[in-house]
Amino acid sequence: MSTTQVEKNVKKKLKMTPSEAIVETLVKEGVKDIYGILGSAFMDMLDLLPTAGIRFVPVRHEQSSAHIADAYTRITGVAGVVIGQNGPGITNMVTSVAAANHAHTPMVVISPSAGTPTVGWDGFQECDQVSVFEAITKETVKVTHPSRVADTLRTAFRIAYAERGPVLYDIPRDYFYGELEDYILEPHQYRVDARGAGDPGQIEKAVELLKSAKNPVILSGRGVVDADAIDVVTKIAEHLTAPVAVSYMHNDAFPHDHPLSVGPIGYMGSKAAMYSLQEADVLLAIGTRLSVFGTLPSYDIDYFPKDASIIQIDINPRHIARTHPVEVGIIGDAKAASEEIFDQLSKTEKRNDVARQNKITQRKADWEKELYDLAMKDGDPINPRRALLEVRKAFPENTIFSTDIGNVSSTSNAYLTFNQSRRHIAALTFGNCGFAYPAAIGAKLADPDSPSVAIVGDGAWGMSLHEVSTAVEQNIPVIACVFNNKSWGAEKKNQVDYYNDRFIGSNIEGPDFAEVAKSMGALGFTVDKAEDIAPTIEKALKENKPTVINIMVDGTQLAPPFRKDALKMPTRFLDKYKHLSYESWKN
Repeated sequence: MSTTQVEKNVKKKLKMTPSEAIVETLVKEGVKDIYGILGSAFMDMLDLLPTAGIRFVPVRHEQSSAHIADAYTRITGVAGVVIGQNGPGITNMVTSVAAANHAHTPMVVISPSAGTPTVGWDGFQECDQVSVFEAITKETVKVTHPSRVADTLRTAFRIAYAERGPVLYDIPRDYFYGELEDYILEPHQYRVDARGAGDPGQIEKAVELLKSAKNPVILSGRGVVDADAIDVVTKIAEHLTAPVAVSYMHNDAFPHDHPLSVGPIGYMGSKAAMYSLQEADVLLAIGTRLSVFGTLPSYDIDYFPKDASIIQIDINPRHIARTHPVEVGIIGDAKAASEEIFDQLSKTEKRNDVARQNKITQRKADWEKELYDLAMKDGDPINPRRALLEVRKAFPENTIFSTDIGNVSSTSNAYLTFNQSRRHIAALTFGNCGFAYPAAIGAKLADPDSPSVAIVGDGAWGMSLHEVSTAVEQNIPVIACVFNNKSWGAEKKNQVDYYNDRFIGSNIEGPDFAEVAKSMGALGFTVDKAEDIAPTIEKALKENKPTVINIMVDGTQLAPPFRKDALKMPTRFLDKYKHLSYESWKN
């Protein structure tokens, strides 16, 4: 049946196979790509994808599939879809689906499961996938009958968008076969995404607080990006002369070049942002859950305001006041709520606080000078901060950067600046290694006209380098900037600061990553001089092929520990371990 015929029959039940019903529902949802590794469980559905106009992108490890989908969704707003073989294929996605859940990224995980005739017999590749994924998804939806495949898939998409996160769609492998009669519905017929501005009374309270505030500060988060609300957030900031910080690892949630921008909070964020938050008497937090980790002290600055009145706007009611008590909570769309707030504020006189603007400008300048000075200190071979500085300068304005977790990757939070939204794709608070490179692939698929670059350490690179062959096979010209300090740098810094330089498991002797890349058909370069970084990047951009740049950086220049709150100086009581105690070596 042609697409035209299907559209004519939207209001009629059609005779289909379950596989056809699933695929046609995916088509209506605007799905263009599905990521995963093929398996016998869903071969019948797989066979339909090319004709339906859906590309199946085969990865090398299933963890990568959900990272790709995560990044794709952050750029496009369209829920990503992943699939894998029942049992080990699906369980290989646990880490990346959990990461997407922490990131509040809509996603549907199509999870074929053991055939109904053999469930409970511990058959080949049998696993209770619903139980495995219950804690790391917004919902697990189980197909209970072949006739329900389209209905339950629609439910999965409805929940994924409504609650902003992944949903497991579990279907026994034998339910792809047979015949049914069902509707092919348009998304508007079964889900509504619009939340509106929220409660009018709460909006009024927020406006009154902002009108009376002496030092209002705005914190812009992922929700602002997703709702395309930066323009109206800018209007509020300019009306109040309020500095705008961005939430942890969402450096693209407000343009860096705006005079009121003060940068990111959280680990290795901006001191200008942190000092601004310290002074706040009213904090307008828009589209952010105010995560515990993302508001922890950094640089030994306990910056999150203790006495400020917090106005929190979030689309998900579960996030309001979850981590910090609020004065006003608004359950609503970041853009709609902000527009209503601005509409009411605009009826009051616009502030023109020159003194405050000058203070913001000076703080930004001081912080940028500090970052530059730190980067220009000599390193052996390259100061990692200098490498980050050179990398950011070498790429054009529209570049999408994905960042992994790790010492150097997290330091990039201080150096990556953006004037456009949907340019920063970070691993966020789940903090798993191996995120950045598959995420860069997903970003490139979403926005083929913009450079897509992964910032990744050599440890994390070992968990994702296999996907270079995916990029080569699928002709996806992503660039990996591998910061190679021959160590698990974040944990090594813990061993420096808390364990007297006892480096157990933290040193890495990896292969020549440039040569490995070449062996897979990509371009590969090794750089050990700061001045060679920009020319190498220029060459990679010109060639427009999958590229790995192996940047050798100084393994002794490491950022502070991630979690000072989780570490203590070691105390040992047994005689055989007393020499490891802090008391024995502190002097």
